[in-house]
Amino acid sequence: MALRHAVLAALLDGEYSGYQLTKIFDIGVSNFWYAAPQQLYAELTKLEAGGLVTGREVVQRGRPNKRVFKVTESGLAELAAYAAAPARPLVLRDDLAVKVHAVDLLDPAPVIEQLRDRAREAGAKLEIFERILAGLRGDLDEETFLREGEHVGPYLSGQAGCRLARETRDWCLSTARTLEERSERARERIGKETS
Repeated sequence: MALRHAVLAALLDGEYSGYQLTKIFDIGVSNFWYAAPQQLYAELTKLEAGGLVTGREVVQRGRPNKRVFKVTESGLAELAAYAAAPARPLVLRDDLAVKVHAVDLLDPAPVIEQLRDRAREAGAKLEIFERILAGLRGDLDEETFLREGEHVGPYLSGQAGCRLARETRDWCLSTARTLEERSERARERIGKETS
């Protein structure tokens, strides 16, 4: 997947400025694609030059003018071609998982601390995703929304974000507990051996 497809997908709901797009990426899209604000602004420029989005100036009172962008018919065709192409397998690169993998020969304390930090971050992200999903559902229960609601795509990708955040939080907490328990048992063994 190229960043262009993630940007086009994020713009499907309407016209957004570059700033609004960065907020959309921070909250909703970041569960499947991370991009720095500079990358997003550069990608909008490329997409506009390629005719996949169109931009217009919005005059604001008391604030600088802004440009808002929306997907063109060519952009929709690009997304349709992308959606029809086979998906690549999921690739995970996580430095914390590498540290856990190597923890047997390391001091586990910093790894445990990083696991707890990651668990807190994942918990906070989970709360955000749950609020977003509740906002998308409105007064509908989930089953009804999935059957009849609008914007089911963002909802389904948000569900993936929830599940990933929940699993990440739970894995980090259980892994930290396991490492702490093993460290405690090792200290007890060493204490018995030295007494």
